[in-house]
Amino acid sequence: MADTVPAAPGPAAAPPPPQVWPSLRAHDARALIRFLVEAFGFEETAVYGDEQHVHHAQLAWPPGGGVMLGSAREEDDSEDPWPLRPGSFGAYVVTDDPDALFARAVAAGAEVLSGLHETDYGSRDCAFRDPEGNRWSFGTYPGEPRRPAAPGA
Repeated sequence: MADTVPAAPGPAAAPPPPQVWPSLRAHDARALIRFLVEAFGFEETAVYGDEQHVHHAQLAWPPGGGVMLGSAREEDDSEDPWPLRPGSFGAYVVTDDPDALFARAVAAGAEVLSGLHETDYGSRDCAFRDPEGNRWSFGTYPGEPRRPAAPGA
């Protein structure tokens, strides 16, 4: 019986591209974009619109994923296919350096909802409210690993 040599391990599989893009609306979308970039470190990827309204903007989160946003429409716009109320958004965002993010956000004038703290599940977290009233929580908790698929699933 001949000895077999196991195949050399290939490169680590890259994580899949983000498939969930939280979205929000803002009374002043351009100001919110500037705030999210300056205070939290999002990267402006795309902004489409005119001087007064942002029809679509995409902000990337450097480690992966991001958010999409646009200007709120008039309250009585029954044609609005996505009638999100400004200030009603909340997100948890994974960061590997919550201390630096906290300092950056405070320096940019973000309203602190929760200072840096350790959680009982091993994360270092903090939370803020943006100028539109949205809530942002940042921490080191990346979520639990996915369970293997059941055989035959």
